[in-house]
Amino acid sequence: MKPALIVHGDAWEIEEESHVERVAGVRAAAEAGWALLTAGGSALDAVERAVALMEDNPVLNAGVGSALNREGEIELDAIIMDGRTLALGAVAAVRGITNPVKLARLIMEDAVHSLLVGEGARRFAELKGMRLCAQAELTVSREVERFRRLQERASYHPTGQLSPDPMDTVGAVALDSAGNVAAATSTGGVHFKMPGRVGDSPLVGSGAYADNLAGAAATTGHGESIMRVVLAKTATDAAERGMSAQEAAEYAIRVLHERTGGFGGIIVVDPHGRVGYAYNTPQMAIAWVGEDGSIHAEIAQQAAGKDV
Repeated sequence: MKPALIVHGDAWEIEEESHVERVAGVRAAAEAGWALLTAGGSALDAVERAVALMEDNPVLNAGVGSALNREGEIELDAIIMDGRTLALGAVAAVRGITNPVKLARLIMEDAVHSLLVGEGARRFAELKGMRLCAQAELTVSREVERFRRLQERASYHPTGQLSPDPMDTVGAVALDSAGNVAAATSTGGVHFKMPGRVGDSPLVGSGAYADNLAGAAATTGHGESIMRVVLAKTATDAAERGMSAQEAAEYAIRVLHERTGGFGGIIVVDPHGRVGYAYNTPQMAIAWVGEDGSIHAEIAQQAAGKDV
């Protein structure tokens, strides 16, 4: 089986000043994941590596550079799923972890549970030898300034409507040479969220899903809307029914908007190794591997999917 990979670095109204760095970030993530796949590595390792690199990128809202909640704190969510076994690991509302996707992988492999939250997730990370960090390590000036601006707007609440404040998430899906698929998603959540808020990202079937029989998908956008249609599972179910990755992505986004009025984006790989993406936001940061093995990366525009 020929490997396949596609990653995203958010779908929303992306600040123009971040475009160059964001494209470079998703390209680097795709290159890292692809290098693993072409060396015979697993889809699971590839999506973990790609997402971890994006968590390390302060331009993106995952790991370093994450959004601050209403109390000025950073709470992180992530998920990873293995399409071969349907095993998954997820973490929600955890603090002081630079790479929550790596913690999610540890949960998948070493815990009797699939989802750990808050202090329990942090204690598990410590038990497994992960380095804990102070919030200052995750905080960037851009998000402090955004927090202060939103703090002055007493009536501000994150909603599913498009606004200048993005709802960033990063994600990756892949197919390896053994025919196994995997998906991973990570986020700092919406800006100025209530403490303890958990969106779609760490929820199986909403933020990500992977099944060798159906493909894999990872989502981004307004979490409360995405949860209501179980967006990633909606896409992979469509692929299992025979839609291509691109058709499944477009179908899922259509369902999202028709049923909830919500906005978001999705990346998909189908069991045949075709990749696709779709979104109904103004833009989406995307990188994928072409048929010839070249990496394509861009800020896609004008709320349309694209055959890749």
